Amino acid sequence: MINTTTRTAANGRIPPRRPFFARGMGRHAERHNSDRIGWLRAAVLGANDGIVSTASLVLGVAAAGTEHRLILLTSVSGLIAGAMSMAAGEFVSVHSQKDTENADLAWERAELKKDPEGEQRELAGIYVARGLDPSLADQVAVKLMAHDALGAHARDELGLSETTAARPTQAALVSAASFSVGALLPIAVVSLAAPAHLIFWVSASALVFLAGLGALSARAGAAPVWRGTWRVAFWGAVAMAVTAGAGALFGAVA
Repeated sequence: MINTTTRTAANGRIPPRRPFFARGMGRHAERHNSDRIGWLRAAVLGANDGIVSTASLVLGVAAAGTEHRLILLTSVSGLIAGAMSMAAGEFVSVHSQKDTENADLAWERAELKKDPEGEQRELAGIYVARGLDPSLADQVAVKLMAHDALGAHARDELGLSETTAARPTQAALVSAASFSVGALLPIAVVSLAAPAHLIFWVSASALVFLAGLGALSARAGAAPVWRGTWRVAFWGAVAMAVTAGAGALFGAVA
């Protein structure tokens, strides 16, 4: 059975309940790059999409011969629609992940109640497969099951942890905010650039913005900066080139 007893601190206050996968785990000051994975993925995706989609939209309509005022209006509309789409998409998709995690935990909770001995043997078998001797694996499984059975199975059987836990609201807010910031960059260029040189300035500035985003995200994730910079800028350039080509083609046909 899972121990759900609440303990009271010496000052009489009840300490906040920690997530199932963090109970009993010693917390230390050392931070790892994976601690940022939840919000960093959403932030990079949103900012990259904001720059690429807005710049591509501008290039597409500009290549079709659209007047400057309509280009600016189209890009602002794209920012609003894109930010809302990113927020809704991230929330729905990450919530689906959270629902799956909760379903697995509910199943595991039921199995622990139905057959705790079998679940203990299953946990010991996982540790044996990782290299422990069977006797030691049994001891570890017994100790962890006595301390927090659900947490042990969540970590070692299901692969769930505090770092990778789905956070739909955080993903939605971060994606929408980062998309808006990314989209504002090419919009600012559109508002400042002369209409005759709009395509050049939007293309050049977008590549600079994408390269900066790639370098920044690589540093935040402790990855090679040059590789991240090149990857983001290259695929952004491909997207903008395809969109501009389509705009020029349809503009010529019209």
